[in-house]
Amino acid sequence: MAAPRRAAMRLLSPRIQYLSRPSTLTTQIRHASSRYSQPTQRTVTTFPGLAGGGESNIHNPLDSRAIRIEHEETKQYHLRRMRFAGMGLLLTMGAMAMVLFSLDLDSIEQAEKKRRGVQLDASNDSNMTFQGKEVQVIGTGDSKRIVATGRGEQIELVETGTSSVPHFPRTIYLPSSSSASSISPSSTDVVGTAQPGWSANPLNVGGQEEYTLVGLGIRTVFWVQVYVVGMYVRSSDITTLQSKLVKQVNPAASALIPSEKDDLREKLLHPEHSREVWGELLQVPGIKTAFRISPTRGTDFGHLRDGFVSGINQRTAEARSLTSSGETEFDSADFGASIQSLKAIFTGGKAQRGSVLILHRDEEGTMDVLYQPLPGEQGKDQEMERLGSVADERVSRLLWFGYLAGKNVSSKATRDGVVDGVMEFVGRPVGSGETMVH
Repeated sequence: MAAPRRAAMRLLSPRIQYLSRPSTLTTQIRHASSRYSQPTQRTVTTFPGLAGGGESNIHNPLDSRAIRIEHEETKQYHLRRMRFAGMGLLLTMGAMAMVLFSLDLDSIEQAEKKRRGVQLDASNDSNMTFQGKEVQVIGTGDSKRIVATGRGEQIELVETGTSSVPHFPRTIYLPSSSSASSISPSSTDVVGTAQPGWSANPLNVGGQEEYTLVGLGIRTVFWVQVYVVGMYVRSSDITTLQSKLVKQVNPAASALIPSEKDDLREKLLHPEHSREVWGELLQVPGIKTAFRISPTRGTDFGHLRDGFVSGINQRTAEARSLTSSGETEFDSADFGASIQSLKAIFTGGKAQRGSVLILHRDEEGTMDVLYQPLPGEQGKDQEMERLGSVADERVSRLLWFGYLAGKNVSSKATRDGVVDGVMEFVGRPVGSGETMVH
């Protein structure tokens, strides 16, 4: 009996010794006086795996829930890092693209030539010439006039606010007919310079009509200037335009007083009322108008086409939002065919900086697209080309709305310039003479 008992005691002795050791889970308690007098010397010994201990928590390798949570946290962390890195890459690429697009290569080339001592060409003096004619400033202040003189002709100019295309003519001359026969391929028909009866324009004597500038502005994409655009109205239609604008506010007046002009301005800048005002002004048969567009940098007709079509799509979307059924006159198949005709006009070809594109709308709403390249050698004017026409008046109406009416116009500066010009029109009695345009 003694031998088994001794063997059992030997087996139990290590466990008894382990249990007799001081527990590591207990807290060392000091005397009350040292506990409060010297708190910095207090030590607490805890098991390292317990929460709140002085060391990081150790997950149980057999706890599947803890493993899933830790895996998900790690996954989300790396996903956030990837998103931030991707956003940074996209922003960097976008910033580089905008910087490259906004570079004025012509100015850089001119600056490099100047640094090397190379003689600069005449394009560096664009502020002093207009279509090969010398620009002169006459007078100062409110009486200042800017004119371009050359080859027996004098053209009055208006400043645009950009050095790329510094001037627009106050009046231009356009063919009186929308038919293709009105412009001869062999003529010297020139937008903004050729006048009826001018000696250098023998094939179109009396075949052109005068248009007066209403207002202009610069179209920008972000901060990049794209082109200068100005709205013109046939000079003989100014009286009709004045009358319709005045009657929008006061049917019995012949001119608007300041408070009435403010009411009209508010209408012309309102997202919905502006569509009503310009919709009435563009009714057919009606007045003849035109937009003169001059790129501030080299571009192509494809970019111009995309901008025009985008503006039309925005206007059609606005029209649908204003109807209860969502159906408009722009949802028909024939309107889609007219848009395709517009796209077909702008296929291929370059539009140089300072060249001229004319969108001309006649009294029936037919739109002619005319183009004049830059002057050739020795400042000789280039022929005006007819690129094509669109007979559907809805196309030209929506293009006009794109600059003049609706919530988000293509060029806020152009709309503001046109509205300022309109205020000059309605401030004078209906049927009065030439209106000053600012």
